[in-house]
Amino acid sequence: MPSALVLIADGTEEMEFTIVYDTLVRAEVKTTSAFVPDTPSPSHSISPPAAKGSRGIKIMPDIYFDNAECGPDRYDLLVIPGGAKGAETMSNNVGVQHLVRKYIEENKFLGMICAGSLAAQTSKLPKQALTSHPSVKAQLEKDFDYSEDPVTISGKLVSSRGPGTAFPFALTLVELLCGPEKRAEVRAPMVFPANTPF
Repeated sequence: MPSALVLIADGTEEMEFTIVYDTLVRAEVKTTSAFVPDTPSPSHSISPPAAKGSRGIKIMPDIYFDNAECGPDRYDLLVIPGGAKGAETMSNNVGVQHLVRKYIEENKFLGMICAGSLAAQTSKLPKQALTSHPSVKAQLEKDFDYSEDPVTISGKLVSSRGPGTAFPFALTLVELLCGPEKRAEVRAPMVFPANTPF
């Protein structure tokens, strides 16, 4: 069974987190959420706090982010959602940067959506095709081959634009992990309007 780790922090965009997490679960991907605190925490012996999303919705993560527990030896996919404050916390976290590089080195999938794509820059990934929310385009277009496609795939790196592209992003991740048949199986009961282009 494929497995995925979806990061979350205070300020994470709720739709980008929940649509991806939910869609992966529907595809029978073993999915875990990990809380990235905005300041170093002395002890992770207790359960993580509820993350307060960018629209004030509180979401309870499964575990604290921990490099030893969150690596590519345990998961097939690492997802970094957006939301300005949450994406800033994640992209500036040295542990997250280390894992971003590690997932690519180990040939595992890496998903970034919205401002979460800033983690590609702070992690110093090589120049390649990438997209993001328009609000951070100027920060990324010098270091990457910037795309305005809803979902952009560059090897194992999958990026997307924002809340409105969360479904095609999530379904693309399902297809990469589980195949096109599973994507179709998951998509059908979601009942998208006729002629939805993804």
